[in-house]
Amino acid sequence: MKPENLIAVSGASIARATSASETRNEKKLQLTLEAGHCGSAVVLHCQGRTIFHGEARALSEIVAEVLPAAGRMVVDLAGIDSIDSGGLGELVLTHMWAEAAGYTLKFACPSKSVRHLFEVTNLVSVFDVYTSVTEAIAAMVHEEIQPA
Repeated sequence: MKPENLIAVSGASIARATSASETRNEKKLQLTLEAGHCGSAVVLHCQGRTIFHGEARALSEIVAEVLPAAGRMVVDLAGIDSIDSGGLGELVLTHMWAEAAGYTLKFACPSKSVRHLFEVTNLVSVFDVYTSVTEAIAAMVHEEIQPA
């Protein structure tokens, strides 16, 4: 990741993203935005052990701030081991909002346990989930080329 491709996120958003995990003595959720993929596509890298409901809300607020300008975003879940039910609900709401607004939101690199959670909750039929960020971005490019 090149430093010039990183996008600053407001301090309030980052503070909200980390505060919920601090109270549980878990590794803090860190969110990093990276631009420069396929024109306006942005990648949101998530690092932390778990996404709890409050952290997912902070993640969705960042998506809501950035996605209208970018139009396309990949949420990289490689650094996440688990997501609680509140976190899942927030991800669903964020996905529904993005879809209704005409934006592209894809999820990439879920761990085995997160992928299993998406499967047992049938969210794999709702979310666009890819094994890598590169694969998710390639799908975006492919969608641009295909007539609607």
